[in-house]
Amino acid sequence: MDANEKKQARAYIGEHIDISKARLTDHEAVELRDFIDKYDEYKGKTRTQTTEDDGFSSDGKYTYKRTFTHTFTDDIGIREDFEYSDDDGGHSKTTKEIKDARGILNLLHEYRPWK
Repeated sequence: MDANEKKQARAYIGEHIDISKARLTDHEAVELRDFIDKYDEYKGKTRTQTTEDDGFSSDGKYTYKRTFTHTFTDDIGIREDFEYSDDDGGHSKTTKEIKDARGILNLLHEYRPWK
């Protein structure tokens, strides 16, 4: 990809997601451009991953569970819901929107295939 093509690709990608702090390889720019063009195939898809493990504290052993749910939103981006609970009654929930180029690329690579 020559410099002009890359500039055009970044401009197109930047219309849809935040690329202000992203250094993209040619391959990543093409991947994001394709992702944007085919976003209707992703929209609404959800993936949930739950892990359960043991931890240790001064009170002894405890079991905790972590659940990540990633959902492709109506606008181009991914909502990440995180939930933590343990057998001592600890519980927390957080939600964040991932709308930046690096965050989207990382999730696409980590959780392939989405389709």
